[in-house]
Amino acid sequence: METTIVTATRTQQNLTDSAASLSVISREELLQISAVHINETLARVPGVWISRGNGQEHLTAIRSPVLTGAGSCGAFTVAEDGVPVRATGFCNVNQLFDINTEQAQRIEVLRGPGTVLHGSDALHGVINVISQPAVAAQQQLNIEAGSNDYYRIKFSQSNRSGQHGYRLNLNGAHDGGYKDDSGFDQQKMTARHDYNADKLKINTLLSISNLNQETAGFVAGTDAYKDSDRRRENPNPEAYRDSQSLRLQTSIEKSLNNGGVFIITPYARYTNMEFLMHFLPGTPLEENSQKSAGVQSSYQRTLSDTLTLRQGFDAELTDAFLKQSQQGGFSSFPAGKQYDYEVEAIMLATFISADYRLQADTVLSFGGRYEYLEYDYDNQIISGNTAEDGSTCINGFTGAEGCRYTRPEDSKDDFDNISANASLNHQLNQQLNTYLRFAHGFRVPQATEMYRLQNGQMEAGLDSEEINSIEWGLRGSSESLQYSLSSFYMRKTNVIFQSSQRLNIDDGQTEHLGLEYELLWQLGKQWDLRASGTFARHKYSSDVSLFGSDDDINLDGNDVDTTPRRMSTVQLGWQPTVNTRAELEWLSMGRYYTDIDNLHSYEGHDLIHLRVRQQLNNQVSVGLRVNNLTNEDYAERADFSSFSGDRYFIGEPRSYYADISIAF
Repeated sequence: METTIVTATRTQQNLTDSAASLSVISREELLQISAVHINETLARVPGVWISRGNGQEHLTAIRSPVLTGAGSCGAFTVAEDGVPVRATGFCNVNQLFDINTEQAQRIEVLRGPGTVLHGSDALHGVINVISQPAVAAQQQLNIEAGSNDYYRIKFSQSNRSGQHGYRLNLNGAHDGGYKDDSGFDQQKMTARHDYNADKLKINTLLSISNLNQETAGFVAGTDAYKDSDRRRENPNPEAYRDSQSLRLQTSIEKSLNNGGVFIITPYARYTNMEFLMHFLPGTPLEENSQKSAGVQSSYQRTLSDTLTLRQGFDAELTDAFLKQSQQGGFSSFPAGKQYDYEVEAIMLATFISADYRLQADTVLSFGGRYEYLEYDYDNQIISGNTAEDGSTCINGFTGAEGCRYTRPEDSKDDFDNISANASLNHQLNQQLNTYLRFAHGFRVPQATEMYRLQNGQMEAGLDSEEINSIEWGLRGSSESLQYSLSSFYMRKTNVIFQSSQRLNIDDGQTEHLGLEYELLWQLGKQWDLRASGTFARHKYSSDVSLFGSDDDINLDGNDVDTTPRRMSTVQLGWQPTVNTRAELEWLSMGRYYTDIDNLHSYEGHDLIHLRVRQQLNNQVSVGLRVNNLTNEDYAERADFSSFSGDRYFIGEPRSYYADISIAF
């Protein structure tokens, strides 16, 4: 249980000291998994489903449905070394592919609303990727090949001398694609400099990523994933995604003479993306870019044997634009520019929290955060729901006037939010602790929800989503066993949806309750067992006229679509010698509804993966992985559209990967 985390407080603490549901994927696990896609890694975290689209695309679920739409990514904070990879209000559903998870030190996942240090976009959880630190002289090269013309090379170099150290991690991957006219090329780099002196630590991180992807879309038709003749089908051979990101951040940690610790982290970010939206009629092209800079700060001081205070201030400036255009207009989908706008944003936040030791074995924690966000929206073309040249669209099906897309007038919009946390952490004995946590979280409407409107809606008038959460947890360990159990109930209000009239509204309510578990059991000298899983229910608690629903059906009490009530993974490890390790993984996903009326569903699936690693000598190791060992027919994600019916991102059949790693 001596697991160190930083996600909850920005400073190092033992996992047992945290009154939150936190999971850690270690460096050893990352090497064993050697994931092609991030969903392979995070599948072993309870309550988490990173739903794979095509290539490196994905959608996220943490104690939630797999959320889709403009603000779906805003429910989760995705960070590297504590700094979110995207600006507040400008998330991207695929933002995990911006991070070099392939060469990370570890990944920490906080399930449920974040702490008062996280603010907006930590509504359902936090994924924090921790970069590798600099160590003594080390060089490593890894070469990998696999099914569907998959190739990857990873290189790492590190050195430390005196107070200074550096590390350079590089990797590049090529995937020929299982689907027709698909595949990707991706490159990532992290460069880190560490400085350690008496009472001063400075860590600087530069992260760069590039993705060029040929994208395959949904395959439509009931049970299409079971049809061997359709598995390689790509109905959108023209679709693509190009994405670049760059982030620079420096964490300065100073230990003060009064026993306090002050941390300040300035950062700057740049992203640029262009992709063909194959999932929309007319397949319009979107171009977007963001430049942002900010600073995080915190000051922690132990005032007495019983009281520790933590306070800080965060600020961020963002300059972003979005364009959407289409060739060959038809009906209410005009050719030319459909959106072209710029948004400048400023975010200011302050927080304070306290840890009060009621008894030697009991700690009460509480805190609050105030956050202010302002958007300054500037429309670059004619306002309204006309074509770019001001001409009126006529719907060829209904005869109604008006284009699909609406551009609101220039405006300034601001949001004030307050969040609060309180928890009680009690050490029952040396091996067992329990905690109770209350949390209130929020997320501001994303810029796209505010200004990318449809069907004549000229003003969104949205408010921030809010969530109230209560959870109870238990963590224990013995000589051969580590385990955790947590239960939660969350109620979310002001949920932003798109109505059946394609209007952005915020009067939805949902409820989320469940039970999560983690287990690591050392069965003997050679065998170990890991298991994690979730039993949960995510349902509507209000009747909202959502897009695609049957207006005659009351949604109150329906399951939110794409929410399995059961997910679990089991890893059986065998290590006959110190140089050999094999792991057999079973991943099981239960049935879930694919539409909001709960009339269509996906039956779920069970997958088996095999991973073997052999250390040949001090410098060379080899690995072999077989994904979908039993060649199961399954869908990575199933969906139902009122236009095309059942549709799927079809899972790949049995695939093989081998690698060799050489240390210098």
